Amino acid sequence: MPGEDSGSALDAALKFKADGISSEFTRLGENITTVEEGDAVVEHYLALMDDIEARGIDGEISVKLTQLGYDLDVERTLAHTRRLADKAGAHGRTLWVDMEGSAYAEGTVAFYERLKQTNANTGLCIQAYLHRTAADVQRLLPLDPQIRLVKGAYAEPATIAYQKKQDVDANFVAVAVALLEGARAGRAVRLGLGTHDVKLIEQIAEQTVSMGLPKTSFEVQMLYGIRMDQQRRLASEGYLVRDLIAYGEAWYPWYMRRLAERPANVIFALRQIIG
Repeated sequence: MPGEDSGSALDAALKFKADGISSEFTRLGENITTVEEGDAVVEHYLALMDDIEARGIDGEISVKLTQLGYDLDVERTLAHTRRLADKAGAHGRTLWVDMEGSAYAEGTVAFYERLKQTNANTGLCIQAYLHRTAADVQRLLPLDPQIRLVKGAYAEPATIAYQKKQDVDANFVAVAVALLEGARAGRAVRLGLGTHDVKLIEQIAEQTVSMGLPKTSFEVQMLYGIRMDQQRRLASEGYLVRDLIAYGEAWYPWYMRRLAERPANVIFALRQIIG
């Protein structure tokens, strides 16, 4: 994280412009307890979008539904999300919807289907380690989806999620290829690869080219502060690269929960610090 406030996040994004790296912003925080908190989050993001444009940043925002009040009032959350998407659309941007734990998977996919009916400029994060994801892609392809594909950071049981890295990686590639096949077939698919696994990215790039598509058919989306050397290298080689910048006062519980849920995240984080 560059800092706790949006100004720090915007300052960080400006540093990447010269490298041809775009940005995506998310304010940390989940599972609010009052609708007023959700209202405040919406106003924060509306102001942030104005600040992004004022600074000349190629930036988009990503929101968590539970941060907008999904647990309290789904219809109010839908209205909030449409308002944010309208604002993003006025600037020619995409509004991204994050995926949370598996308990929210079906609800979030269904929510996105409704949102897409009124706001085409919306994207959804899906998780490659869930068994259901391949079917979700086929379900969403007719909507011309914008998809950010990640491996998945929550602790999930073997009944619903792949447990071995090689299985998650294989499904990641399969899902990415399915989305690219949709693009080749004429669907208006936008694909973001939310991974720091450069070998996986290059493997998908090879398959993309073999399908007759340019490697700009997908976007590499990595976290701020992680593998920045690779982000710059990929951008210099003609890949589309977007840096996801998280900020906010809720950073400590967010990071600690991620580290506690998946021990592999601890090892990965330490490698970034000492590497």
